[in-house]
Amino acid sequence: MQPRHPFIPYGRQTIDEDDIQAVVNVLKSDYLTTGPAVENFEKKVAEYVDAKYAVAFSSGTAALHGACFATGIGEDDEVITTPMTFAASANCVLYQDGKPIFADIDPETYNIDPDKIRKKITPNTKAIIPVDFTGQPADLDEIMEIAKKHNLTVIEDAAHAIGATYKGIKVGSIADMTMFSFHPVKHITSGEGGIITTNNKTLYEKLLQFRTHGITRNHSLLNENHGPWYYEMQFLGYNYRMTDIQAALGFSQLEKLDRFVQKRRKIVQQYNNEFNTMEQIITPFQHSHGNSSWHLYVIKLKQDLLSITRKRFFKELNEANIGVNVHYIPVHLQPYYQKMGYNKGDYPIAEELYDHIITLPLFPAMTDENVHYVINTVKKIVQEYQIK
Repeated sequence: MQPRHPFIPYGRQTIDEDDIQAVVNVLKSDYLTTGPAVENFEKKVAEYVDAKYAVAFSSGTAALHGACFATGIGEDDEVITTPMTFAASANCVLYQDGKPIFADIDPETYNIDPDKIRKKITPNTKAIIPVDFTGQPADLDEIMEIAKKHNLTVIEDAAHAIGATYKGIKVGSIADMTMFSFHPVKHITSGEGGIITTNNKTLYEKLLQFRTHGITRNHSLLNENHGPWYYEMQFLGYNYRMTDIQAALGFSQLEKLDRFVQKRRKIVQQYNNEFNTMEQIITPFQHSHGNSSWHLYVIKLKQDLLSITRKRFFKELNEANIGVNVHYIPVHLQPYYQKMGYNKGDYPIAEELYDHIITLPLFPAMTDENVHYVINTVKKIVQEYQIK
């Protein structure tokens, strides 16, 4: 009996001795929670994306919440986003008592369609949250133009897109605020963590205060000043601080980001070279305006050319020890959102995409043997179940 191939997850972190030592150094220092390592990491990220400011948070979701607060989103305010994303892109609006308004996606790029954004704008619209799905930047020029015309804030959810470029500019300095995630399956990790980059000083100061209970020690912002110990809680904020332990890991990882992205692009090219010749599979569209950093590699199955369901295809890959996934179940199909009045059929392009996609493994530590095994297994299943 042939031994099973070692399990290949759809994504995983790449940690080396430099990363471990960076964390150990913090553990031996005077600071474990928010201290100099957080500030150093923020400066490093801002410098990398060519933004003036960066504010680190305990998670990407917390960072999005902070961005919604800084925008001033409140009750009855509407925020337009895509249904083809993780729930956090919409949940952050609900945290501020706002209302997520979904706009369907472009059938080629899988990103939010600017034309559909225009149709969703009302007098209550406050912001747009485009998502750089799989690492491919959204149509930022067009979205920023829409926002400027209607006096809206753009919060770019770039959880998938650190290291990506849009028309030669690094993602992170184009939108009013940009969020990056450092969850372990992302390009770089801080264990858990997220960050907002911005060029707006007012937004920057609001974000800093929001992540620390709404408390400030900034003398220029205080109503009173009793002495050097004095601080004020000026609004209801949250404890969303990143720790120095997380930041040290993130800083060490950031120095390897370009190498990680380069490896991801190489794997994508290997996948494309093989799958582009197969009429049963649609490979990810690559827009000319952006250079994706490839967080995810999503294939779409042409069901009319296959005698196998997506569910069975998924199961066979799992049985071959390939840890595939599906990104994403459209947010409006979640039971919580259905109870709020969102319905199946509201966003047909996103729903049709969801019914046919599978995410294949993609991470920097994948070997050529891993990549070839995934390719050959997908091909074998397709050949077995192709309609003659």
